[in-house]
Amino acid sequence: MFQFISPPLPHFIYCGEDTYPAGGRHSDRSGIGVFDLLIVTRGCLYMAEESISLEIPAGSFALLRPDRAHRSTAPCREETHFYWAHFQTLGSWHETDQELAPAELRPDDVLHEIHRFAFYLPRSGKLSSPDAAYDWLRQLSSLQADTVSSSQWRQQLVFQELLLRLQADATMPERDSYLTIAEEAAAFLRKNYRDALNYKSMSETLHFHSNYVSLCMKRAFGYTPLQYLTRYRVEQAKRLLIDTNEPVGRIAEETGFGSFPYFVRCFGRQVGTTPKSFRMRFRQG
Repeated sequence: MFQFISPPLPHFIYCGEDTYPAGGRHSDRSGIGVFDLLIVTRGCLYMAEESISLEIPAGSFALLRPDRAHRSTAPCREETHFYWAHFQTLGSWHETDQELAPAELRPDDVLHEIHRFAFYLPRSGKLSSPDAAYDWLRQLSSLQADTVSSSQWRQQLVFQELLLRLQADATMPERDSYLTIAEEAAAFLRKNYRDALNYKSMSETLHFHSNYVSLCMKRAFGYTPLQYLTRYRVEQAKRLLIDTNEPVGRIAEETGFGSFPYFVRCFGRQVGTTPKSFRMRFRQG
């Protein structure tokens, strides 16, 4: 399984289709620099990526790494048709059977924190909706003939739909994995950030004890629920300081801080300046 950290999202580069007669073989390649997605519509491809064998029958797919050699291990036994698509990512990725390293999820943008997330794509598998996948590939092929920017944008959107389908077909981490729990807890905190932190309500919503939820968040994000919530509140306050004329005290209330002095202390620790100075910095001119 491949794990991608986004944003940025993986981006589509090029696609095509091929038909091999019985006895035909896929080309041997090495380090092509892009992910190579193969989706077979009829027949079967017999492939290997270094020491990993991949048999790809009709209605199935395989995803080959950009940095390894892949080769054909046997000729096609019947006429075989398949689509291929090349893509790459500017974000981090790795192949894993474990969960995301905590540091990669930590946002670090100066103005507005970017909440990164991990998603998984399987190395290979059977398509649950092959006709839909084939249709998306046909759309990608049609759109790449048009060089206008709107078509290129549409092409990327279609490609994301295809990746979502592959992700749905993957064997994802178990529901009670620490990362899943941490992400659900983070979503709960973002939804309720204006309210006082209620560990009992969070535990009831997630069906896990608050101490265990805290351990999961600390492991996944490097923050306790309170620390995560405080950082998120400060991010919302930064947005309001820049985009509205509301008084600083009012913004402190709207973002869930219990008192104005506490808001100023939290803001200063995280941003390195006062709310007023931050507002002036980004509203000059």
